[in-house]
Amino acid sequence: MRLSGGLKLLALTLGICGMFAGCESPGSSDGDKWIRPDGEVWYKGDGATPAPAPASAPAKPAPAPVKPSSANAVYYPSGHEEHAALLVERMYPSEVVAGAPFEYSIKATNVSPTTLDNVVVDEVLPTGFTFASSTPDGTRRDGGVMSYNLGTLSPGQSKTITIKGTAGAAGTIESCARVYYTLPVCQTINVVAPALQITKSAPGEVLFCDTIPVKIVVTNTGTGVARNVVVKDELPAGLKTTDGKSVVEMAAGDLGAGQSKEFTFVTKADKTGSYKNSASAASANGLNAKSNETTTLVRQPVLQIAKKGPAKLFAGRPVTFEITLSNKGDAAAASTVIEDPIPAGATFVSATDGGALVGNTVQWNIGSLAAGATKTVSVTMNVATIGSIRNVATAKATCANPVSAEAGTEFAGIPAILLEVVDSPDPVEVGGTTTYTIVATNQGSLADTNVKITCTLEEQMAFVAAGGATSATTSGKTITFAPLGSLAPGARAVWTVQVKAAADGSVRFGTSMTSDQLTRPVEETEATNFYR
Repeated sequence: MRLSGGLKLLALTLGICGMFAGCESPGSSDGDKWIRPDGEVWYKGDGATPAPAPASAPAKPAPAPVKPSSANAVYYPSGHEEHAALLVERMYPSEVVAGAPFEYSIKATNVSPTTLDNVVVDEVLPTGFTFASSTPDGTRRDGGVMSYNLGTLSPGQSKTITIKGTAGAAGTIESCARVYYTLPVCQTINVVAPALQITKSAPGEVLFCDTIPVKIVVTNTGTGVARNVVVKDELPAGLKTTDGKSVVEMAAGDLGAGQSKEFTFVTKADKTGSYKNSASAASANGLNAKSNETTTLVRQPVLQIAKKGPAKLFAGRPVTFEITLSNKGDAAAASTVIEDPIPAGATFVSATDGGALVGNTVQWNIGSLAAGATKTVSVTMNVATIGSIRNVATAKATCANPVSAEAGTEFAGIPAILLEVVDSPDPVEVGGTTTYTIVATNQGSLADTNVKITCTLEEQMAFVAAGGATSATTSGKTITFAPLGSLAPGARAVWTVQVKAAADGSVRFGTSMTSDQLTRPVEETEATNFYR
């Protein structure tokens, strides 16, 4: 900014004049030197001989005239060169012919280190002079004055006025110029415009178990210094820094033009979802800026597992369990693993989908299970004993909560009783006896209860005696043994019936067995020959 004021100097007492055709000008005085009308500079000394200029103040040579034969010069405002602002020189012919055209010039030079404004030269035209033209054009005023506004002169700059015309009758003519200018008093104030710019960056998507790194950069994009800059980030609900803050404030201090400051911090989400927000920056000198909005989507895989198998089987038969794992979340479940331990009493047979026995646990390395995807595997094992087995299958994956599912099977025994009847001796002479031995053997895996034996005799047979595992009763040709309370797997029970051959023929000894586990009677017939 330039503040200007000035001092207008009116060249009345320091008017610069020119004499034509015999007019002698006294010249101008400048301390110990004189500037003669013909432009020569003289220094005071002995006699009329010009003295050399002092070494400390060398004389300035007079400017070269433009078509002159005489010159005159004045330093403004004081007439002293060392304190001068403007040098005005007149260059003119020392003699002209009456009625003949001629020209003279006025040159203004800024000899100060400061720009001069509003420089005006008013030329008072001489009596007896007929004005023809000038360069530049001037403005004619009352009293025979031509006014020339030279405008602004920078330090060292010159501007020249050339005036053309004719003189009248023989004699002398005299003209003088009055000079005006403004000497401004200026100062320069540097005007700056600091400006803040802030950018924020964060990942667009993370898993729920991950942290969220945040980077904020604040920059002074203007000129000058942004004072005491503070960056602020108010985190959205559900998002906090790892040390529990929901508002983050960071001091960037003073930022020079083009200077940046970077801040980083780490946040963690309380739950899955989309988190949006922006940061802001403010300075002590009233600057404010808001960053771009970042959006971070927090996802999580959610596992769901189910296990199923037969509720009941007979011991000794293989059992297969099916395990189904689903990802109900919105992110892929990486490094997914299913594990199913082999329960006590069971032995591993096989597994689908690459399941392998590791120690006593079947393990499936599923890899990545996409969101919404389902994977089903199965394991087969043998159980030889009666009873029940139960085990828990588990699944785990990166950033997912582990899940488990339980299934069990009841293993029942199979009753399998072998009934055998043997006669001894055979054949039998009429009147002789033979003994029928009845053997019940439990070949199954389940105890048989209330085992009951009933025997039937034909007409040629006469009952003699019965005995064995339980007592017998007779009714006509039927012998009934009391029920045997339990016949364990692998156990056997023996009953005997002795009969007499009453008549000859091929006879049949009939045996029937029932129990709680048998759904229908088991019957056995033994043939014997009776003869005479």
